[in-house]
Amino acid sequence: MSSSATDDPSWVRRTDVRLGPDPTRVVSTLFLPGQELLASGESRSAGVLARVLGLTDGEVDAELDALARAFAPRHRDLDASWDAHFALMRHRLTDAADLTPHRRRLIGAYFTQEFAVEGAALFNPTLVPHPDQRGVAAGATRFVMTVRAVGEGHVSSMGLRTGVIDAHDDLTFDPPPSVGVLPATLASPYSREAFQHRLDDLGSHLTNADFVLDALPPTFDRNDLDRALDVLRAQRLTRGAAERTIARLEWIADCTYQVEYPSDSAIGERVLLPHGASESHGVEDVRMVRFTAPDGEQEYLASYTAFDGREVSMQLLRTSDFTRFTATPLSGPGARNKGLALFPRQVGDRYLALSRADRETNSVTTSSDLLHWEEPVVVQRPAHPWELVQLGNCGSPIETASGWVVLTHGVGPMRTYCIGALLLDLDDPTRVRGRLARPLLTPAADERSGYVPNVVYSCGAMLHGRTLVLPYGCSDSTIRIALADLDALIEELHT
Repeated sequence: MSSSATDDPSWVRRTDVRLGPDPTRVVSTLFLPGQELLASGESRSAGVLARVLGLTDGEVDAELDALARAFAPRHRDLDASWDAHFALMRHRLTDAADLTPHRRRLIGAYFTQEFAVEGAALFNPTLVPHPDQRGVAAGATRFVMTVRAVGEGHVSSMGLRTGVIDAHDDLTFDPPPSVGVLPATLASPYSREAFQHRLDDLGSHLTNADFVLDALPPTFDRNDLDRALDVLRAQRLTRGAAERTIARLEWIADCTYQVEYPSDSAIGERVLLPHGASESHGVEDVRMVRFTAPDGEQEYLASYTAFDGREVSMQLLRTSDFTRFTATPLSGPGARNKGLALFPRQVGDRYLALSRADRETNSVTTSSDLLHWEEPVVVQRPAHPWELVQLGNCGSPIETASGWVVLTHGVGPMRTYCIGALLLDLDDPTRVRGRLARPLLTPAADERSGYVPNVVYSCGAMLHGRTLVLPYGCSDSTIRIALADLDALIEELHT
């Protein structure tokens, strides 16, 4: 165990596990050499293409061989990335069909770059049981940990790690992935009701929106949407704000997506980069939970903060196997701002979530469909010195016989983040049954320095027997794991 000295309770123990960012872990993404126009009126891409077309066949072959030797070991199927990026540039070439396969691939390489997904930081984890527990020793649990990885431009993505915690609470992480694997984008079904809720939040022209949505079935695809938008577009002269409504609907569609990873990739290799317009600058702080439906079916649900460089919004991520994921925008007053965290099951006939819609208190919000969240009910306000700036949650509630254990974060003087806890009633989670007067985790001396100093923060813990396994980020830079005795925590929550 770590010897980091703090004033934390004796029933909380830090492990020696520490995960840091690996700048050698890269993925290949599209590279456009400047979007600016030159004096001639031609983009830089056109100039690059002209110069590559001027190479001899021998120069093309030699350059491609050198690139493969230097870069292929850092990627899975780099040739496929080069080919895909050539396909995106093909429309700029009048004689693309006459090019040799090697020249096409080299053109693709000139429009490809490496992105170090965790080149800057690795933090704010969530821990959940792995969907496959086959072969695990008695008393042990295989787990999946989501991580927030930050790369160039402070762009955040979701990474994954896997490992096992044994019957003695010893953690072993699987070897870190040597490559990053990106998913393929699939056609995504859309929900008319979800579109309507999001339009209400955005304040769109309702007459035009209703005109489009009324022409669509409850579930529709992109072709259905395009046909309905074409009808509105044809009437734009007689329908005010039609272009604005079209832009809003296309924006919502862009934020609704489905991706799938290669079946032969390991979970730990998979990286979810920003996809939709709402998250162009980051997929941030994934709060994942294994959700059990009333019929016993289980899936993994996660909320995350989508950041477009100026504004934040909440998205829902769903998967059953960590291979295929769907993402959908959330709406309603309960989904404002950051930090929505879903309960692991329904209470009554409603979905529940923790909310921090007002940015400083902990609240509970409800939903009938997981997408639209009602006005939240405040359950905790700042009261103690270490949390007087603001409160928030540290992931989904954990169900116990004594109630819902909620890990919280509190911000105090010098913008210091600590982790606390709250106990909510099982049947009525708006009723508080206990709260910690002191933090259960504060930044240790060797955790205080980082991109954002003096922070310990988690996006979700996992219950293992009677031990709360708490992964947490240290000053927005690295990840550590702490273990808390559940019975001692509940006893203190009741005092």
